[in-house]
Amino acid sequence: MARSITAAAKRKGQLGAGEIEEMFSRLEAARPAPRSELNYSNPYTLLVAVVLSAQATDAGVNKATRALFAAADSPQKMVALGEEQVREHIKTIGLFRNKAKNVIALSQKLLAEHGSKVPASRAALEALPGVGRKTANVVLNVAFGEPTIAVDTHIFRVANRTGLAPGKDVLEVERGLEAAVPERYRLHAHHWLILHGRYICKARKPDCLSCPIADLCRFEGKALER
Repeated sequence: MARSITAAAKRKGQLGAGEIEEMFSRLEAARPAPRSELNYSNPYTLLVAVVLSAQATDAGVNKATRALFAAADSPQKMVALGEEQVREHIKTIGLFRNKAKNVIALSQKLLAEHGSKVPASRAALEALPGVGRKTANVVLNVAFGEPTIAVDTHIFRVANRTGLAPGKDVLEVERGLEAAVPERYRLHAHHWLILHGRYICKARKPDCLSCPIADLCRFEGKALER
């Protein structure tokens, strides 16, 4: 069965404001209360989980952190656990040696400079070992309710494919999203877009027939027939 393609979907370039409003209205209807798929119990375990998630799946991180967080869910406990034990807990995920080193180092810095608390400041977060802009944006959004958008590979793909916020690099896409996403959708935009990219707008074979925004999307390679 074919799905009709509107004239707007045939045009190249960025989506218009009305189309973007409609896009997020539909994403909201599909997932009214989106949340991170990483398991965490407090801002600290969220921070560690996001640091560990670089070049790893959320499912893989959750498997590794189940026992790790049972043993250490605070900077004090993590430092006491030690790098060798952290390494043992996370050895099933990519770059585990360097990540274990960063987890201990960022925990030490939280103890020394932030009273063991995760800071709610982008600059302070990015000053922590192993924390870049994407990780800081996730923590600010999930832990502190800031309307930030962390551009990962899924969001980068969705923003470019759909015409929502085309850009050549992650910072350009992030700035484009900040300008394009209506304020009322900004808080959850990160999760709507990442989940859409993870489960529908997949890299190799997007599931266009199941896509709630296929008629708005600018992607020229849409597969709309069975």
